[in-house]
Amino acid sequence: MKLKNMIWVSLNFIFAFGNAQETKTEILIKPYLQDATPSSIIIKWETSTGDESIVEYGLTSKLGKKTKGISYDINFSNSRVHEVKLTGLKRFTPYYYRVITNKVKSETYQFKTPPFASDNKSFNIVAMSDMQYDNNQPNKFSEIINEGVLSYLKKEHKGKLSNNLAMVMIPGDLVVTGSEYFQWKEHFFNPAENLFAEVPLYPVPGNHEINSDFFFKYFSLPENGTPAYAEHWWYKDYGNTRILGLDSNSGYRDLGKQLEWLQKVLDETAKNDDIDFVFAQMHHPHKSELWIPGEEEFSGKVVKALEAFSTNTGKPSIHFFGHTHGYSRGQSKDHKHLWVNVAAAGGAIDNWGEFEGKDYDEFTVTQDEYGFVMVEVDGSQDDPKFTLKRISRGNTVNPRNNEQTDSITVWKKERKPLTPEAVSPEGKEMEITGIVLKAGNFKSNFNNAFHAASHWQISESNDFKKLAFNSWKQYENWYYKEDRQKDDDLTDEKINRLKPKTTYYWRVRYRDQNLNWSNWSNVLSFKTK
Repeated sequence: MKLKNMIWVSLNFIFAFGNAQETKTEILIKPYLQDATPSSIIIKWETSTGDESIVEYGLTSKLGKKTKGISYDINFSNSRVHEVKLTGLKRFTPYYYRVITNKVKSETYQFKTPPFASDNKSFNIVAMSDMQYDNNQPNKFSEIINEGVLSYLKKEHKGKLSNNLAMVMIPGDLVVTGSEYFQWKEHFFNPAENLFAEVPLYPVPGNHEINSDFFFKYFSLPENGTPAYAEHWWYKDYGNTRILGLDSNSGYRDLGKQLEWLQKVLDETAKNDDIDFVFAQMHHPHKSELWIPGEEEFSGKVVKALEAFSTNTGKPSIHFFGHTHGYSRGQSKDHKHLWVNVAAAGGAIDNWGEFEGKDYDEFTVTQDEYGFVMVEVDGSQDDPKFTLKRISRGNTVNPRNNEQTDSITVWKKERKPLTPEAVSPEGKEMEITGIVLKAGNFKSNFNNAFHAASHWQISESNDFKKLAFNSWKQYENWYYKEDRQKDDDLTDEKINRLKPKTTYYWRVRYRDQNLNWSNWSNVLSFKTK
């Protein structure tokens, strides 16, 4: 062969080999699960190149079935996002699967379809938020997932991940800047791939997502919201629980359509005997003890709607939120409704004293820490309940290894404590300052119930329509690293000042740790000098 021809062949070989190398397909984001129903699920992944979107799946690791889907541009280089919807599945059943693009195959993973509500199955949910990348703690989200969630489930529940966890709820701030492609891959999906490949995730956007196209391209959320805003707000049913996703961000919280949709869904849920509980998630808090500037009026309107729903229907509810980087758990005074901040899963903690805060009556626990929340839902037909647990990873000063630092159980059925007895003062003439109301001990017919709150009222009339004093105290109040309710047994209440020469009427009611209020006590009266 002539030298010129040899050079030409060599160059062509190098060029062809180089092109082959450039076009080699790689899985950039491993498979993750979306929008599961008892008979279907969506599987998504991202590759460097290639339009082929195939999922092989089956009831055993031998697979045996195959479904094709679609791919689309993510607006970054040549990479493609793949989406395959599997249908005709059996409810509450484990499946094995793997994905294929251009002969590149993923590992084999497992998922489990949801049950019908009528199956009365119990299940677990993880809620966490604000995992956006922190330069000072770059591996924190990976730690929360792998040493936190996955290690906790393996230790506490044994067995397969997909059997032990139904879904992951994420109320916003998945990345630092939603318009930056690399953050989605490197900071969100890659650290959590071992979880998201086997458990469906349901996020709502936070302010850091900045309404990015990446959010809506990466996630296929239920499209049952208001038309044209479907993936901004939506709902998803799992067993006896309805999950609501809401968008509390600027430009969407101001739309009356979202609150109209919410009320319509709550009205329908009230009539749906299959649903026992409603768990809503949105990014911004209504009230925030660690960071007052993060509060939003819109969130308060959502809370008001959920409170009314729970009281009118007897179906307890929760609103999960983030934005403030720490954990808080509170409860509405007159409703079976929980307020739960599920942060921080990676973002820099809002430390005590760093920002303006406030000790709100609703909250019993606020801690500046990393961690996540587990919700164990009991789907039994006769006596459904849920138990919420905070699993703490601590902070840089006081690290923790999956310690349960808070817990509350809420039953759907009412389990009233016995009516307390108002003891004193009665029929006496009292000084206008330093009056102490005294009531009897807490009593309940239910095992393990204890005195968790007292609600005291004083009025100038025995109908209590116009109150002179209204106090709600809870058995614990963790604020700024201390329990401000320590040593208060909740059976007495001191009044600072009342009007002179006035007849007053007073009463009290007691609450247990499961959010059940007693009836009001007997009414006593006294006069001031």
